[in-house]
Amino acid sequence: MRNEYSQTGMDRTTEGMMKIAISRRLRSEEGQGLVEYALIILLISVALVGALTTFGGALSGLYQQIVTALG
Repeated sequence: MRNEYSQTGMDRTTEGMMKIAISRRLRSEEGQGLVEYALIILLISVALVGALTTFGGALSGLYQQIVTALG
């Protein structure tokens, strides 16, 4: 049933309820926590890569000494 107020063929109350539901969904902050966790993981990853790049040679030498001692 189509009326002059509806472009989709739904009645006005259904359209209004859908608009309210969509606007609530757009204002929802549920995804915000996920983004924050992703940024924290990214920061930790960058710090680990930096630390391994800086201390990589020393760690390689240390592991080689351990292998030699156990060998």
